[in-house]
Amino acid sequence: MNFPLDERLLPLIADPAAEQRGFDRWLEIADELTNADLAESMRSLLGDLKAKTLLSRIFGNSPFLSHCSSAEPAFLLRLLDVGPDAAFAELCDELAGQCDAETDMARLMAALRIAKRRTALLVALADIAGTWPLERVTETLADFAEAACRHAVRFLLRREARKGEFTLPHPEDPERDSGLVVLGMGKFGARELNYSSDIDLIVFYDHERLNYTGRRSLPECMIALTKDLVKILDERTVNGYVFRTDLRLRPDPGSTPVAISLLAAESYYEGFGQNWERAAMIKARQVAGDCEVGGAFLKFLRPFIWRKSLDFAAIQDIHSIKRQINAHKGGHSIAVAGHNIKLGRGGIREIEFFAQTQQLIWGGRQPEMRCCRTLDALHALAELGHTDPQVVAELEEAYRFLRQLEHRLQMVDDKQTQTLPDSPPRLAELSAFMGFAEVEAFSAALTRRLQTVEAHYAKLFEDSPELVTHGNLVFTGGENDPDTVRTLKEMGFSTAEAVCATIRGWHHGRIRATRSTRARELLTELTPALLGAMSNTVAPDDAFMRFNDFLSRLPAGVPLFSLFYSNPSLLELVAEIMGNAPRLAEHLARHTTVLDAVVTSAFFEPPPGRAELQADLERALAEADDFQEVLDVTRRWANDHKFQVGVQTLRNLLGPDQAARAFSDIGDSILAALIPKVEEEFARAHGTVPGGGWCILAMGKMGGHEMTATSDMDLILVYDAPEDAEESDGPRPLAVSTWFARLTQRIVNALTAKTAEGTLYDVDMRLRPSGNSGPIASSFTSFERYQRESAWTWEHMALTRARVVTGDAELGAKVESVIRDTLTRERNADRLVMDVAEMRERMAREHRADSHWEVKHLRGGLVDIEFTAQYLQLRHGREHPSMLCHNTRDALEAANAAGILSGGDLDTLVAAWRLWSAVQVVLRQTIAGKFDEKTAPRGLRDVLVQAAGLTDFKTLVDRMDDCAAQSLEVFERIVGQPGRDVRERIGPDA
Repeated sequence: MNFPLDERLLPLIADPAAEQRGFDRWLEIADELTNADLAESMRSLLGDLKAKTLLSRIFGNSPFLSHCSSAEPAFLLRLLDVGPDAAFAELCDELAGQCDAETDMARLMAALRIAKRRTALLVALADIAGTWPLERVTETLADFAEAACRHAVRFLLRREARKGEFTLPHPEDPERDSGLVVLGMGKFGARELNYSSDIDLIVFYDHERLNYTGRRSLPECMIALTKDLVKILDERTVNGYVFRTDLRLRPDPGSTPVAISLLAAESYYEGFGQNWERAAMIKARQVAGDCEVGGAFLKFLRPFIWRKSLDFAAIQDIHSIKRQINAHKGGHSIAVAGHNIKLGRGGIREIEFFAQTQQLIWGGRQPEMRCCRTLDALHALAELGHTDPQVVAELEEAYRFLRQLEHRLQMVDDKQTQTLPDSPPRLAELSAFMGFAEVEAFSAALTRRLQTVEAHYAKLFEDSPELVTHGNLVFTGGENDPDTVRTLKEMGFSTAEAVCATIRGWHHGRIRATRSTRARELLTELTPALLGAMSNTVAPDDAFMRFNDFLSRLPAGVPLFSLFYSNPSLLELVAEIMGNAPRLAEHLARHTTVLDAVVTSAFFEPPPGRAELQADLERALAEADDFQEVLDVTRRWANDHKFQVGVQTLRNLLGPDQAARAFSDIGDSILAALIPKVEEEFARAHGTVPGGGWCILAMGKMGGHEMTATSDMDLILVYDAPEDAEESDGPRPLAVSTWFARLTQRIVNALTAKTAEGTLYDVDMRLRPSGNSGPIASSFTSFERYQRESAWTWEHMALTRARVVTGDAELGAKVESVIRDTLTRERNADRLVMDVAEMRERMAREHRADSHWEVKHLRGGLVDIEFTAQYLQLRHGREHPSMLCHNTRDALEAANAAGILSGGDLDTLVAAWRLWSAVQVVLRQTIAGKFDEKTAPRGLRDVLVQAAGLTDFKTLVDRMDDCAAQSLEVFERIVGQPGRDVRERIGPDA
């Protein structure tokens, strides 16, 4: 015998009597043979000690393998002579020769079944002898299954062509360009079939490739062909079967035919594909049919399978399947007798899910995770740092042990089972087949591995929330449950009857988010935690009302409910937003995907600075395929980061000045990363202006790094070009001024256009030279001339906040020089103070504040403080250029440092500025419209108090009145009264 054999790995003999019967039967068959040479070879084999040792393990452990040996003595002798690798290659070549010319389905079926029996014997011997590792065993089983599918498909295609159903483009190679695609799924697709596995198939066809000429319809033809494919593989005959075949992984198997057109399949996966189907498609592989069409379809599926955002719905869906298995298949505790080593706790399925769920999380962004095989996926998890290498090593060792046990269990009688025997004698026989002399030793070895798997699995997936913590919460039936109403009242819901009725409506599928069974199942588990989180807000009924509005807008509930299920703290945060921040609640209703960002570890860390933000956005934009996607990516990115700042402000993790700076950095980063993309897109048609350049000036709150959640962008675009430049150099050239004007309009459109992802910012360009009557883009020459000759005092005040955000660095420096020269020019002190005072009076008349919550126009509010700072900059900037700061607070502190503003006045103005900024930042991101302290949620009032650094709401109101009065007094003393005095002395027209 030349068959490689490692006697250290051989199993023990479970049944010596069966072993003897096997040898007796072997000799009986030899005696009955008419082929004298074969008979002699059979008898001689028993004289080979190694051969007899190997056969004793077959006869003494497996009735099925004993039968195969008796049925295939010639093949067994050849196998033992040449070894499994050569024997399998010969088997495949012989099978191909038989099938390629076969025209009779019965003979084809017989050939496949005989080849399967031989493959089963070959693989078993290679496993038992320790010749092949697990990978080679499972790959060989899968390779034979693929060969069987291909032979069956080729036979059926040739048959249908002969019948005139369609024409094959390549009769000598019927699969090529046939338009028929057969996908192998599950373990078959991953080339890790178990010894007695069924095979999961999905059959698709491309109606554009198949030129149907028959009398039926193409769908009918493909359905009939698929049924015959199953018959060829699955039907039991006198020669057995090839593979049990399952077609239930196809799209919506309850209502779709067994063969599906690719057009219908693509439509299904794009619009209705479920998360469990995504998980299943990880292992999808074409096993027969048209390779070109199949490859294109698998490429089409990639975005469906591999999503770039964290997908907790997929985790929860798979985990729910596991929980159902525990409930219906046993496995609640680890006991060896009767344990299901696939579905039970600590079993093969848990190892597969350990890898698969994390593949769904990381595979969208890390292609290295897109492995079909379980062990490859585990190794990728370790290599990429997602799982401890020691954990992977332990899981791999357990997986190899369990898969070998699964194979030995199935080799006994060729049964597709993973359940260990309950009877002690049968368990002892299996222990011996695994190489253990004692059942106790086998049980200990198995239990240790099952417990290892269970422990690692539990850390990932078994943090299930308690369903009931507050009292009776039942939302079934047609009427409110009295005990549930009582519980809700005790939790703080004053409208308990309405809350109860609304939740019952959710469970009855009255909104889109809860129309699926899965959504309602998740909601059942989440509702107690959701209500508990809302009860912790200061306005539970308001929180519930807003959450109901939020839920009613969702197209589906499963993704969100799964996210909550995996992240209980996120549920608390959403409840807080619903109860305390109406504007953020509205934003959530429109952009639920921002919740994905909340579960990342960095979400509650201080917001990154501009450089890091810009780099992050540029990385995101680099993956955009076209300009429309550039706009969508920018909006998604902005929504995520604005929401982060908003939530951190709500949680009092950011001070008002920090929040304002963070919002401004977001805006800066968008301009710096997006505008070059706009110019690039614009240049495709119109080229660029040779030697020309542009820069963007930020004005107003953006220029001063004082943006809020709702701030618009005050922008000016300044350009410069050589005097001899007449037009751009593109396919459709434009005059220089027209080119820059059109570019500016494109920039405005890119920032303001509403896409499916919403809008970015409103843009205000009225601060450009000559305002709305001037050109939308200003040449450097005209900008410089206007500031020198034509600008009004209020325009120079606005210029104190102007800063270059992005664009040509050389031009930007020239523009900043003009701004500095303008702000430091010599001025008429009387005219200046009179102009500033008059402007403030005019604004006070036009924008009268109705309450002290309108902190911008309130007398003593933000405008008065800003006017004070800007007046001082224009008045004293020539002598003290260090005062030329963009930010209001920085300007005031610089004035104090220069000896222009007293320490007391600085403290007064900065204290008021901080208070008004805190109030404005909170209100702008929490509510739309005016703030009414009488109807505002108590939680929002508490947030305002915390942001102001005070103790209670009344103290906040009193402090606002004091700050307004004190701030106004400073403004009046420095600007207001001196301005009026000048006007009375010299007259308004002087």
